[in-house]
Amino acid sequence: MENIIYNELRCRGYDVDVGSIYRTRASDGKRERIGCEVDFVANRGNERVYIQSAYRMDGDVEKRERRPYLSLKDSFRKIIVTMDGGKRRYDVDGIERIGLIEFLMDSESI
Repeated sequence: MENIIYNELRCRGYDVDVGSIYRTRASDGKRERIGCEVDFVANRGNERVYIQSAYRMDGDVEKRERRPYLSLKDSFRKIIVTMDGGKRRYDVDGIERIGLIEFLMDSESI
């Protein structure tokens, strides 16, 4: 599934990278560095889109896929592409969820 998304992004003219996001957390007087990974950081000109891919969104998977987005403090689009996604929708944090088929079929999905 990730290869399909990567190839589609490249066909649409995006430069694609993997994003590692780090934040610090203080606990017991110590600071620790916590890392998260975004599957794709797609750039085209001054446009940037963050994309996570997940086969299914249930239980811990949803928390894991959303965690990097909650650490990002910019206003670029944040999308989760899933096989069981169905119609496009947004959650309360502004994270967009879209099904793989809709992502591929709609050239305006990103």
